Amino acid sequence: MLIVEEQEQKNIISKIYPKSKAQKLGIEKGDKLLKINNEPIEDIIEYMFLTADEYLEIEIEKKDGCIKKYTVYKDFDEELGIEFKNPIIDKARSCKNKCIFCFIDQLPKNMRKTLYFKDDDSRLSFLQGNFITLTNMSDYDLEKIIRYRISPINISIHTTDPELRVKMLNNKHAKNIYERLQKLANAGISMNGQIVLCRDINDKENLDKTIKDLSNLYPNIHSLAIVPVGITKFREGLYPLTIFDRESATQVIKQVEEWQNHLLKKINTRFVYLSDEFYVLANKKLPDYDEYEGFPQIENGVGLMTKFEDEMINYLKKLSARNIEKKVSIATGKSAKAFISRLCKEIEKKFHGLKINVFEIKNKFFGETITVAGLITGTDLIEQLKDEDLGEALIISSCMLKRDEPIFLDDLSVEDLEKALNIKVIVSKVDGKDFVDKIIQ
Repeated sequence: MLIVEEQEQKNIISKIYPKSKAQKLGIEKGDKLLKINNEPIEDIIEYMFLTADEYLEIEIEKKDGCIKKYTVYKDFDEELGIEFKNPIIDKARSCKNKCIFCFIDQLPKNMRKTLYFKDDDSRLSFLQGNFITLTNMSDYDLEKIIRYRISPINISIHTTDPELRVKMLNNKHAKNIYERLQKLANAGISMNGQIVLCRDINDKENLDKTIKDLSNLYPNIHSLAIVPVGITKFREGLYPLTIFDRESATQVIKQVEEWQNHLLKKINTRFVYLSDEFYVLANKKLPDYDEYEGFPQIENGVGLMTKFEDEMINYLKKLSARNIEKKVSIATGKSAKAFISRLCKEIEKKFHGLKINVFEIKNKFFGETITVAGLITGTDLIEQLKDEDLGEALIISSCMLKRDEPIFLDDLSVEDLEKALNIKVIVSKVDGKDFVDKIIQ
């Protein structure tokens, strides 16, 4: 997450690339970018759009306060070679909603500050794939998306029923979502949608309406993901929610499969996809590889397991069988335990002498209703594995760690885990090939 509170850091240049246009001009680290082609630079999207031109007039404020102007001739889309102290230039916009299902509101106290920041910023949607609600955007902001062709953007929709969306997001500005989606679609902006499905709230008939409304905006809304609401043990005083169980998850699968079959005939795409959690909850077979149509919502956990298995099986076929006399362990969440165990048996068949133990880690930190591997903490790993025979190494998924640091959600590091368990810890990417390599290396 990008959080830069200090407004004075806006537009400050933090790095100049060697042999770049910026370096040749004499632009320096610590200078401040003011304008490009007489347009004030408000954020990184504007910067990217304006610097795509072949002719630029750049206005810079030097560290001593003097203003300098530079003329640049360059190839189309050639970069200036500048990075900013604040990567999005502007201050990141926080979410103004109070969603009844918000996961951040269910976090315990005293975790690291960045975990409590709720972003709702179209620039982060474009740059990092984050989902936004559009509720804190003015008409000017919407026009800016259209003007600068910010696309694709990921939008948390949840429902197209105006009054229900106001209730779910606790924001009176949430009701005009469909009109805004239509405006973006009419302007040719590409979008992906998301629904956090809350049992007995936006499911059943309401889900039918939402899927129908959004599929009418295809292909500009390219895909729609449905994920089940996550509920931690820290919900005291929050809106009462009920988690999905086997029966209710089965009903959702049946409902969505009917829509997929209908839309495949009508618009030649399934369009709407369920996250893997629904199939795990219902104990149902995951859809086949081709049914995900290129995995447009893989970051939402939609088809992640199917893709992972396909990568692993295809890679195993290329490897020669051999003896590997070693024992390793893998830690994962309840949702993936059976899946990972099944895949490990295939690996063991290929490599005689290899023993893989798969440990299911119960989420004591957030509560046992949280079953995904990505929310496992270092504390739970240590407490539940400290007395186990883990063999030569413990393999964990990179999804448990901060994107840019080997740190768990509870601020314990991989090094802390290694010291506590007295074992080598190996981090595997969420990739079938890398998973095999990390086991047999």
